[in-house]
Amino acid sequence: MKKENTAKILMTVAMFIFGTLAPFVRNINVSSGELALYRAILAAVLVGGFLLITRQSFSIASIKKEFLFLLLSGAAMGINWILLFEAYKYTTVSVATLSYYFAPVIVMVVCPLLFREKLTAKQIICFIMATLGLVLITGTAGGGSQDLLGIAFGLGAAMFYSVVMLLNKFIKGVIGLHRTFIQFVAAIIVLIPYVAVTGGFTLGNLNGIGIGALLIVGIIHTGITYCMYFSALKELPGQKVAILSYIDPLVAVLVSVIWLNETMTLPQIIGGLLILGFTLWSELPVFKKR
Repeated sequence: MKKENTAKILMTVAMFIFGTLAPFVRNINVSSGELALYRAILAAVLVGGFLLITRQSFSIASIKKEFLFLLLSGAAMGINWILLFEAYKYTTVSVATLSYYFAPVIVMVVCPLLFREKLTAKQIICFIMATLGLVLITGTAGGGSQDLLGIAFGLGAAMFYSVVMLLNKFIKGVIGLHRTFIQFVAAIIVLIPYVAVTGGFTLGNLNGIGIGALLIVGIIHTGITYCMYFSALKELPGQKVAILSYIDPLVAVLVSVIWLNETMTLPQIIGGLLILGFTLWSELPVFKKR
């Protein structure tokens, strides 16, 4: 019981930290691709160091067997970050985050096609209501084409995060932080040539605030928080993980409104509640069965 309570605290803190990502990203004046690369490098160094200190060895045979899925999921993770960072540039943090949290809905719809899972009546209702929520958010975008572009980037990030989640279903032999560390390395391998051909490396142009924000994003929001997340994950039942995971978007919305002074219309609030509420409802029964 003590372990579970500690895990709850770790998970809660991790989700809270994830929710405060956007303001720091906005203070890092490099391209989204370059930022994703530096985030992956810092996180890989930290997670790799954690694995060494805790003496968690890798299974080379499992890595070789599932290398393609690990590489593809790492690449998808990198693209997911790029698109999310772009979303923050064009629309409010709350709208970008709520668009991004459409990812579970995408997974819910795709799983029956890929894994021959049965789509239940409850899941269909959840899909319809979450989609209605997205329509409310999109239809009330107050910044015109800029907001719509931000929503498009948010949905693109959701699609690639869905790809990460779906590919992880095929990875059986590499679990937890081991998998995430390898995905970080795979993201680095993919992002280095991407950054080189799209805009080059401009790290030297960052001021003190930018460098500080980059270190916070890479070390705290990614490296430390992933270690906390996976340490808690193995001690908690699925339902509690699902519920606590929604601290992230709720904190992001509060950060958008309170910290960044961004506004949300009533239809956007209703749309956000529909997306978060019905995606959570769709996930809980699945975790309960497991």
